[in-house]
Amino acid sequence: MSTAASACPDYNQYGAEYRYSGSDLYSARQFSVVAGGDNNLQSCGFKNNSGYVMTAPDFSFDLYKMGGFDVEISVLSNCDSMLLVNDANANWYYDDDSNGQADPKIRISGSDGYLDVWVGTYNGEYCDATLYLETF
Repeated sequence: MSTAASACPDYNQYGAEYRYSGSDLYSARQFSVVAGGDNNLQSCGFKNNSGYVMTAPDFSFDLYKMGGFDVEISVLSNCDSMLLVNDANANWYYDDDSNGQADPKIRISGSDGYLDVWVGTYNGEYCDATLYLETF
């Protein structure tokens, strides 16, 4: 594996692990995190997505009984944060500003399995942030 590839988001690694059902997340859960990372997404093949994340996800959520639920992942921070998510079907999702105030939000159909979440920053800085996970 080349050096550049090893310095990219890797969903084969795990972040802080949590296990929730769709109904467990009907009330939003919140998690403190330091947003940012050393890996430039554009150098990792995410040509249309800008930002910096760590190699391992910040969080690995093992979700079950997700039928009929959408899951929303959002961030509040004091910097220009961004989200990168890999779902149980190996689909990638990216957002930079959909939550307003330069914060991201992603809403996807829930499916059982791991949801890996990277909380990064648009410009490579680091800042304290709060990740919210909720179902609808």
